[in-house]
Amino acid sequence: MDKHTLPTIVLAQFACTSLWFAGNAVLPNLITQFHLEASTLSHLTSSVQLGFILGTLVFAVFTISDRFSPSKVFLVCALLGAGCNLSLLGASGLATLLGSRFLTGFCLAGIYPVGMKIAADYHQRGLGKALGFLVGALVLGTAFPHLLKALTQGLPWRYVIWGTSGLAVLGGLSVFALVPDGPFRSRSTQPNFSAFFQIFRQKDFRAAAFGYFGHMWELYTFWALVPVLLALYAQQHPEAPVPVSLLSFSIIAVGALACVAGGYLSEKVGSARTAAVALAVSLGCCLVAPVIFQLPFPWFLGVLVVWGLAVVMDSPQFSTLVAQSAEGSVKGTALTIVNSIGFAITIVSIQFLQWVEAYAGAERRFLFLALGPLLGLWAMRRLLRKA
Repeated sequence: MDKHTLPTIVLAQFACTSLWFAGNAVLPNLITQFHLEASTLSHLTSSVQLGFILGTLVFAVFTISDRFSPSKVFLVCALLGAGCNLSLLGASGLATLLGSRFLTGFCLAGIYPVGMKIAADYHQRGLGKALGFLVGALVLGTAFPHLLKALTQGLPWRYVIWGTSGLAVLGGLSVFALVPDGPFRSRSTQPNFSAFFQIFRQKDFRAAAFGYFGHMWELYTFWALVPVLLALYAQQHPEAPVPVSLLSFSIIAVGALACVAGGYLSEKVGSARTAAVALAVSLGCCLVAPVIFQLPFPWFLGVLVVWGLAVVMDSPQFSTLVAQSAEGSVKGTALTIVNSIGFAITIVSIQFLQWVEAYAGAERRFLFLALGPLLGLWAMRRLLRKA
């Protein structure tokens, strides 16, 4: 493999996944301009996730990333995603805002899992480390709109949308121009409509997939609610300096370091053990969440940073376990299917925490995020025994 291939994929993944939370970063401006409710956060986030889910289902059913050149699929989806993101600028109300985010999410189905498929086509060994860099790029891309918003404070919110769309175009073009199909690519020649049922018959695949599903219950809900956590603390401690956009970026982005570190750790102790440690730490953060609002600001921020590290450290390792337990001819489809189900779970989690707030309160609702890591650890028992 050319030494420039993985860095190109990683930078392109960062650039293109910056589309993911572009709407969340400018939400305060959208609320003001369109007279929206504060609960719009959960609806905007769920719209992107729903689009991603439908997109991944379409990609999986028609085995698109296994039948066609992944680099070309990545390029087409990056260009379409950039255009859908720009359509946010022409929105006239909540319905068009949600539609724009939904279409953007649909296009992301040809970016995130396809990027992992490209990496898997170049790595028979060291896939855990490679995906550590790749998911780290996703984390940075997800966080980047918050940084862009902080850097353009006082400027029109549209700059964030233009910036993220421009990055997506550059990312798609770089993969198409510099990353040909990998040497370990196993190509399918026609749709395999039974792939979904075939791959779930494998016990190791089921263990990896269900561990990933528990991880996904927590991940995107935490990311979506990071600004809410910071705003809640600011309300209770008006004397504390809480730059919400900048800190939101930092808490999410620090997960990129954990992904890379987890990749190196997996080479020594294995992907299953690395993922289990991250899930356990993340579970602890969920359980202490209701009491962290009483802590001094440095301690509060410290817990959020640890949470930001642990919540995503296991993600590339689960993707590695999924890829390694799937047959080569349906590897891309397997990754896509697992992503689809995992992101469907994020919608349930986000909406559930929105609903449970009325009964448990704004602070105690975060306890319910612990269900994901707990069930994920239980699902991984088989893999941990083998490890």
